[in-house]
Amino acid sequence: MRVDYPTLAKTVAALTHGETDAVALMATLACEIHHADDRFDWTGFYRVTASGLLKIGPYQGGHGCLVIPFGKGVCGACAASGEVQLVPDVEAFPGHIACAASTRSEIVLPVRDGSGALLAVLDIDSDLPDAFTHEDATALQAILDDTFRAAG
Repeated sequence: MRVDYPTLAKTVAALTHGETDAVALMATLACEIHHADDRFDWTGFYRVTASGLLKIGPYQGGHGCLVIPFGKGVCGACAASGEVQLVPDVEAFPGHIACAASTRSEIVLPVRDGSGALLAVLDIDSDLPDAFTHEDATALQAILDDTFRAAG
Protein backbone atom coordinates (compact mmCIF):
# COMPACT_ATOMS: atom_id res chain seq x y z
CA MET A 1 0.00 0.00 0.00
CA ARG A 2 1.27 3.47 -0.91
CA VAL A 3 0.45 6.46 1.25
CA ASP A 4 -2.44 8.70 0.21
CA TYR A 5 -0.90 12.02 1.24
CA PRO A 6 -4.04 14.20 0.98
CA THR A 7 -5.91 11.79 3.27
CA LEU A 8 -2.93 11.51 5.63
CA ALA A 9 -2.68 15.30 5.85
CA LYS A 10 -6.40 15.61 6.70
CA THR A 11 -6.18 12.83 9.31
CA VAL A 12 -3.13 14.37 10.97
CA ALA A 13 -4.74 17.83 10.98
CA ALA A 14 -7.90 16.45 12.60
CA LEU A 15 -5.98 14.46 15.24
CA THR A 16 -3.60 17.27 16.18
CA HIS A 17 -5.93 20.28 15.94
CA GLY A 18 -5.17 22.68 18.79
CA GLU A 19 -2.26 20.64 20.19
CA THR A 20 0.98 22.58 20.74
CA ASP A 21 3.06 20.06 22.71
CA ALA A 22 5.81 18.92 20.36
CA VAL A 23 6.21 15.43 21.87
CA ALA A 24 2.46 14.74 21.66
CA LEU A 25 2.53 15.85 18.03
CA MET A 26 5.56 13.65 17.29
CA ALA A 27 3.93 10.60 18.85
CA THR A 28 0.77 11.05 16.79
CA LEU A 29 2.64 11.65 13.54
CA ALA A 30 5.02 8.73 14.06
CA CYS A 31 2.04 6.40 14.40
CA GLU A 32 -0.02 7.81 11.54
CA ILE A 33 2.85 8.06 9.06
CA HIS A 34 4.30 4.66 9.93
CA HIS A 35 1.02 2.85 9.30
CA ALA A 36 0.22 4.80 6.12
CA ASP A 37 2.67 2.99 3.82
CA ASP A 38 4.17 -0.50 3.61
CA ARG A 39 7.55 0.98 2.62
CA PHE A 40 7.97 2.54 6.05
CA ASP A 41 9.78 0.08 8.34
CA TRP A 42 10.92 2.58 10.98
CA THR A 43 9.33 5.98 11.48
CA GLY A 44 10.37 8.33 14.22
CA PHE A 45 11.72 11.57 15.50
CA TYR A 46 15.10 12.58 16.82
CA ARG A 47 14.65 15.66 19.02
CA VAL A 48 17.12 18.52 19.42
CA THR A 49 17.92 18.29 23.14
CA ALA A 50 21.13 20.34 23.31
CA SER A 51 23.28 22.35 20.94
CA GLY A 52 24.39 20.00 18.19
CA LEU A 53 22.68 16.93 19.69
CA LEU A 54 19.71 14.77 18.71
CA LYS A 55 18.07 12.22 21.03
CA ILE A 56 15.48 9.61 20.19
CA GLY A 57 11.88 10.75 20.39
CA PRO A 58 8.57 9.04 19.67
CA TYR A 59 8.83 6.31 17.04
CA GLN A 60 7.27 3.19 15.52
CA GLY A 61 9.29 0.10 14.63
CA GLY A 62 12.32 -1.60 16.16
CA HIS A 63 14.74 0.18 18.47
CA GLY A 64 16.49 3.32 17.25
CA CYS A 65 19.80 4.92 18.07
CA LEU A 66 19.57 6.87 21.32
CA VAL A 67 21.89 9.81 20.55
CA ILE A 68 23.05 11.28 17.23
CA PRO A 69 25.35 14.32 17.00
CA PHE A 70 24.63 16.91 14.33
CA GLY A 71 26.63 16.07 11.21
CA LYS A 72 26.73 12.31 11.92
CA GLY A 73 24.75 9.92 9.73
CA VAL A 74 21.69 10.85 7.71
CA CYS A 75 19.78 12.32 10.67
CA GLY A 76 22.75 14.39 11.76
CA ALA A 77 23.26 15.61 8.19
CA CYS A 78 19.65 16.81 8.07
CA ALA A 79 19.97 18.54 11.44
CA ALA A 80 23.24 20.25 10.47
CA SER A 81 22.09 21.37 7.02
CA GLY A 82 18.40 21.93 7.69
CA GLU A 83 17.69 20.18 4.38
CA VAL A 84 15.79 17.01 3.51
CA GLN A 85 18.07 13.99 3.08
CA LEU A 86 16.78 11.55 0.45
CA VAL A 87 19.08 8.51 0.49
CA PRO A 88 18.34 5.75 -2.06
CA ASP A 89 21.17 3.51 -0.75
CA VAL A 90 22.31 3.92 2.84
CA GLU A 91 25.46 1.91 2.15
CA ALA A 92 26.58 4.67 -0.23
CA PHE A 93 25.99 7.46 2.33
CA PRO A 94 29.28 8.50 3.96
CA GLY A 95 29.12 7.96 7.71
CA HIS A 96 25.73 6.24 7.71
CA ILE A 97 24.78 5.07 11.20
CA ALA A 98 23.23 1.62 11.00
CA CYS A 99 20.65 1.44 13.78
CA ALA A 100 19.06 -1.52 11.95
CA ALA A 101 21.02 -3.79 9.62
CA SER A 102 17.95 -4.29 7.41
CA THR A 103 17.66 -0.61 6.38
CA ARG A 104 18.36 -0.02 2.68
CA SER A 105 17.06 3.52 2.07
CA GLU A 106 16.09 6.50 4.17
CA ILE A 107 14.45 9.90 4.13
CA VAL A 108 15.02 12.47 6.87
CA LEU A 109 13.21 15.80 7.09
CA PRO A 110 13.70 18.85 9.33
CA VAL A 111 10.95 19.65 11.85
CA ARG A 112 10.67 23.36 12.63
CA ASP A 113 8.42 25.39 14.87
CA GLY A 114 6.60 28.53 13.72
CA SER A 115 9.69 30.70 14.30
CA GLY A 116 11.83 28.41 12.14
CA ALA A 117 13.80 26.86 15.01
CA LEU A 118 14.77 23.22 14.49
CA LEU A 119 12.83 21.04 16.95
CA ALA A 120 13.72 17.62 15.56
CA VAL A 121 14.15 15.56 12.43
CA LEU A 122 11.70 12.97 11.12
CA ASP A 123 13.50 9.79 10.07
CA ILE A 124 11.83 7.12 7.93
CA ASP A 125 13.72 3.95 7.04
CA SER A 126 12.83 1.29 4.50
CA ASP A 127 14.10 -2.24 3.96
CA LEU A 128 13.66 -1.56 0.23
CA PRO A 129 16.35 0.17 -1.84
CA ASP A 130 15.42 3.54 -3.38
CA ALA A 131 12.06 3.52 -1.58
CA PHE A 132 11.52 7.27 -1.30
CA THR A 133 10.70 9.94 -3.88
CA HIS A 134 10.72 13.72 -4.12
CA GLU A 135 6.91 13.47 -3.88
CA ASP A 136 7.35 11.84 -0.47
CA ALA A 137 9.71 14.61 0.59
CA THR A 138 7.38 17.41 -0.54
CA ALA A 139 4.23 15.89 0.96
CA LEU A 140 5.83 14.91 4.27
CA GLN A 141 7.49 18.30 4.67
CA ALA A 142 4.14 20.03 4.13
CA ILE A 143 2.53 17.85 6.82
CA LEU A 144 5.39 18.57 9.24
CA ASP A 145 5.29 22.32 8.56
CA ASP A 146 1.50 22.48 9.03
CA THR A 147 1.56 20.36 12.19
CA PHE A 148 4.47 21.95 14.05
CA ARG A 149 3.80 25.60 13.16
CA ALA A 150 2.36 26.25 16.66
CA ALA A 151 4.57 23.82 18.58
CA GLY A 152 7.23 24.78 21.03
